[in-house]
Amino acid sequence: MTSPVGITSFGAYVPRLRLARENIAKAHAWAMPNLRGLGKGERSMCNWDEDSITMAVEAARDCLTERDRAAVDGIYFASTTLPFLDRQNAGVIGAAVNLEAGLSSLDIAGSQRAGTSALITALKATGDGESLVVASDARKAKPASTDEMHFGHGAAALGVGSEGVIAKCLGAHTVTVDFVDHYRGEGEDFDYGWEERWIREEGYLKIVPQAVKGLMDKVGGSGDDITHFVMPCTMRGIPQRVAKMFGIADDAVVDNMAATVGDTGAAHALLMLVSALENAKAGDKILVVNFGQGADVILLEATEALAGLPKRAGAAGAVAQGRTETDYMKFASFQNNVKLDFGMRAETDNKTALSMEYRKKDMVTGFVGGRCTKCGTVQYPRSRYCVNPNCQAFDSQEPHPFADQPATLMSFTADWLSYNPSPPFFYGQVNFDDGGRVLMGFTDTDAGQLQVGTPLKMMFRIKDYDELRGYRRYFWKAAPDLNAEKET
Repeated sequence: MTSPVGITSFGAYVPRLRLARENIAKAHAWAMPNLRGLGKGERSMCNWDEDSITMAVEAARDCLTERDRAAVDGIYFASTTLPFLDRQNAGVIGAAVNLEAGLSSLDIAGSQRAGTSALITALKATGDGESLVVASDARKAKPASTDEMHFGHGAAALGVGSEGVIAKCLGAHTVTVDFVDHYRGEGEDFDYGWEERWIREEGYLKIVPQAVKGLMDKVGGSGDDITHFVMPCTMRGIPQRVAKMFGIADDAVVDNMAATVGDTGAAHALLMLVSALENAKAGDKILVVNFGQGADVILLEATEALAGLPKRAGAAGAVAQGRTETDYMKFASFQNNVKLDFGMRAETDNKTALSMEYRKKDMVTGFVGGRCTKCGTVQYPRSRYCVNPNCQAFDSQEPHPFADQPATLMSFTADWLSYNPSPPFFYGQVNFDDGGRVLMGFTDTDAGQLQVGTPLKMMFRIKDYDELRGYRRYFWKAAPDLNAEKET
C-alpha cells in the first residue's frame, strides 16, 4: 500500500516588531482622518535588516529538525516580494539552512496564492524524498493607504513527504481566472487595487465557491466534515459567508490574525494553516482556500503523528514574541518610504566580491565554522590551522555549524558613530556553549536589553545593501533569546 503524501512538519516566523495601527492613523490624520476607523490592533513589520528571504530562513529553521534537513531534496519558495528577480532565491534559503547541494529548487511568484500553489506543486511532485515549502512576503504599501493598515510581514514553512505525515492530503483543486482585484506592475513599489465591492461580489463570492465545489466534487464529503476552515481575507465576514454556503460551522473558521499580524500576502494561507495544525487533533479535516487570480483549495486530514511532532515556535510562538513599535517614522524609514540623512558615514560603497562570497558560502551563508579533529577546539571562521596554541594542527578541521548553537553575550558596544539604519550599531563578543567565540553584530535589540551573560540566538539577516548595484548581502547576527530568558 502506498504511503499517503502530506505535511510532515511545520514552522512559522513573524518579525518581532509590531506597528500599532493607531500610530499609522495619527501620522496621516491631517490628510486621511477616515483611517482612524482602521486604527485598532497591530501589524507586523520587518526590521531594516529583514526581507522575504530572511523571514523564510527563520520559518524553515523552525520547521526542520536535523533529520528533516538530511531528507530534504527539494525546496519551493513562494513570494510576491522576491529580493532577486534573476537569482534563485530558494537557493539562498537552502544554503542558509545547510541543505544538501543536490537540492532541486523553484521560486513561485506572481499571485497571492503563490504559497498554496507551491504546496500543491510539492504534494504532486513528492516521491521518496522530502520537500520544503516556504512562503514569505514583505509587501510595501503606499503611505496613508488602507493597505498600509492591512498588510503585515511574515513567513511559514511546511515539510512535505510520505514519511511521518502529520496531515495527509485528501485532494486539491485549482481554478485560474484572470480576475484583476489588484496588481503591481514592473518597476512599481506598491499594489494598485480595484473597488472593494466588485472584488467581494464578483471575486470572492463567485470564484471561491466555484473552486470549493470543484474539490468537493472530486473527493466527496460535505461541509459538516470540516473542523478547520482556512481562508485569508481582509474583508470582514467573507470567510464566514463562504463557509455558510457549504455548511461549514462558523466556529471552524480559523482566525486570520488581523489584530496581531495583518495580511502577510503569499505567506498568509500557510501561516493560518500552521495555526490550524497547532490546534488540530487526529481525524480533524482542514480545508484551505486561497484567492488570487482564481483560487486554490486543499483538503487535509490530521493524523496520529501530529501529537508526536517535536515542539517548535510555530505561529502561536511567533505571534507571542511581538514588541509594539509606536514610531511611525521608523517604519517609514525601514520601508524606504522616506529617506533620512544619516550623514557621510552612510556614503560607503558596499560592493560584494561574488567570487569570495561563493568560495566561503558555507561559512558566510550557512554560518559553518570548524572543529579540530585532533583536540576538539571549535572556531569561526574555519582555517587551515587550529587556533588552539597547544595544538595548531594543520588541515585538521571538520565542518561545525554555529547557527543553531546556544550562545551568551560576553561583551558589547553601542556605537553611535558607525552607520546603521537603526542606530546605535550593537556589536560584541559572543560565546557559544559548545565552544567558539565570534565578534558579530546584534539585531532585534532595545536599549538596556543587553548585559553580560544574556542568552543569545542566531538570526539570518541582511548585513548591508549595495544600492549602486542592487545587491544585498546576508550574514548572521545575534539577538536576545527571549525563550531562554524565560526558562532561566
